Amino acid sequence: MSLLLQLKNTLKFNVTASSNLVSWNPSTDCCSWRGVTWDATGHVVALDLSGQSISGGFSSSSSIFSLQHLQSLNLANNTFYSSQIPSGFHKLVNLTYLNLSNSGFSGQIPIEISLLTRLVTIDFSTLYYIPEAPTLKLENPNLTTLVQNLNELRELHLNGVNISAKGKDWCQALSSSLSKLQVLRLSNCYLSGPIDSSLEKLQSLSRIHLDNNNFSAPVPHLFGNFSNLIHLQLSSCGLYGTFPEKIFQLPTLQILDLSNNKLLKGSLPEFPLNGSLETLVLSDTEFSGEVPNSIGKLKRLTGIELARCNFSGPIPKAVTNLTQLVYLDFSHNNFSGPIPSFSLSKNLTQINLSHNYLAGQIPSSHWGGLVGLVTLDLSGNGFTGQIPSSLGQLRQLESLDLSLNKLSGEIPTQLTTLSSLSFLNLSFNRLVGSIPKGGQFLRFSENSFVGNRGLCGSPLNASCEDARPPTSEEIEWKYIATELGYVTGLGFVYWPLLLSKRWRKCYYKHVDGILSRILHNQDQGRPRIRRRRM
Repeated sequence: MSLLLQLKNTLKFNVTASSNLVSWNPSTDCCSWRGVTWDATGHVVALDLSGQSISGGFSSSSSIFSLQHLQSLNLANNTFYSSQIPSGFHKLVNLTYLNLSNSGFSGQIPIEISLLTRLVTIDFSTLYYIPEAPTLKLENPNLTTLVQNLNELRELHLNGVNISAKGKDWCQALSSSLSKLQVLRLSNCYLSGPIDSSLEKLQSLSRIHLDNNNFSAPVPHLFGNFSNLIHLQLSSCGLYGTFPEKIFQLPTLQILDLSNNKLLKGSLPEFPLNGSLETLVLSDTEFSGEVPNSIGKLKRLTGIELARCNFSGPIPKAVTNLTQLVYLDFSHNNFSGPIPSFSLSKNLTQINLSHNYLAGQIPSSHWGGLVGLVTLDLSGNGFTGQIPSSLGQLRQLESLDLSLNKLSGEIPTQLTTLSSLSFLNLSFNRLVGSIPKGGQFLRFSENSFVGNRGLCGSPLNASCEDARPPTSEEIEWKYIATELGYVTGLGFVYWPLLLSKRWRKCYYKHVDGILSRILHNQDQGRPRIRRRRM
């Protein structure tokens, strides 16, 4: 207890935000102190000070390193800005769990960490997507030195740590020492490729995060040989070539993210029955072909993103079977045909089918059951017919985009009842009539309605009093008038000929005379051709 009180006195923390440290009061039972776990003999075996607004730093002489029986230490999500990880960790010989993620530590990871041979989990991840966040690095020791004695390690989290290693080096460093490794997170670690075949030795791997590195290489087939693989994250890695279909068909795979590899090609295979896939993200790749009907076998699928690829053909009706879907993004592809029904996917919050070649009417029966839908984007297609009034049943809808289609008719007044609607775009269609008033419609600008010549009323400048009768197409009267004049002129000539025998005889006699004079004049002006005597 005295060591913990000493530790508290040496740490800087925000009293209003640090509920754990505030509870460390000598006048209370230490067993009630938050963030502290004691064993039966009264020794501290676990210390959780994550998210306690601790600032500054602590030295290698800190009393925290006198907790000899400590097995778990969590200092994540604090603000040890600009301070280095102290070198005293080698004193915690019983430590199996060490979490210093997003704590603001910077600089070199000390070599003393490599002496903690009982470690099962290390997490030194940093917020690499925040530019000003402090960064850690592995230079001396490098990755090979850090892990060479950590034979019990099962989870290695180094996201955002500057490792700067070539493919063969970092792969062999892991495969030669961490045979029990199950979770590997090396996102944004300045790793290069190609990924070495030695990585295949780590057959216990279930989660692999290698995104935001620069491999500049094809995806190796070895990932298809990990029989326990659950999560494969390879987004933004500079991958190219054809993606191995075998990886899709791993029976254990739940999450696959290959997004933002703009040179990576491939197609979706036939999926196995009752596959485990829950999330599939292929956006911003060169994947192409049709989505197979077998996608309906993925009963656990909750999210699928195929945006900005080259997929084509119809969206298979089998997506109706994906009852666990939460979000779907098929935007910016070459899909054609009608919209399949999503009515059985009660958990859907986002549907984006924009910028394809979908056509036909927007079915009125597809939306009633989607009570949780927040975003619906069908813009940039070829939809015709009217906007279904059933969209007014989507009470949670916040964004609706039906622009750049061929929709006609009036805007359903039921849309004004969507109290959560904050974005609406119905521009560039063939809508007519008065814009409904009331509800969120009072907030929308003219940009939501432009490009519909038949629409009138606020916020457009077109007055409904001056509006022409509603039509679904603009009639080009100048062309029709020309055609009518031409037909009428012909009528004046041909109707008398058809109805009067006397008119016909006079007409033909007059025409014969004209033709005789023309032929005679041509004969007079034609040069004479002399025949040669034989």
